[in-house]
Amino acid sequence: MNTEKVIFAFFIVLALTLNFGFFIGDIDNPAHHAVFEFAAALAVSLIATILKLGDRSPMGAMLLATSLVADLQLIAAALLWGWAAQVSESGMTPDIMVSVVSLSGGALLANMISVVLLVAETIVIRR
Repeated sequence: MNTEKVIFAFFIVLALTLNFGFFIGDIDNPAHHAVFEFAAALAVSLIATILKLGDRSPMGAMLLATSLVADLQLIAAALLWGWAAQVSESGMTPDIMVSVVSLSGGALLANMISVVLLVAETIVIRR
């Protein structure tokens, strides 16, 4: 068993599951979306991206692209959430929460594609 591949797959799957955990719930209810779970999803997604930087294969390029998309979506959501919580006079409204969760949903989709690619690559290597 290749320890490097295990760690790589661990962070890819963890990024997906943390993002999914944040995404689930009423889309406009801030009480259903924990800021710490979101922060963990963003941090693990960034770690997964860093791990993908070393892969020079064509599949590695696709994995990196999906990870960069997820990071971009989560960073945009974090900036929006931070702006709403710190700068906006109205604070975190249901409309802003919908936007944050929607951006997280885009990252979730990118993470799902990344996991599918990882599984496909694993199946191809086995044959």
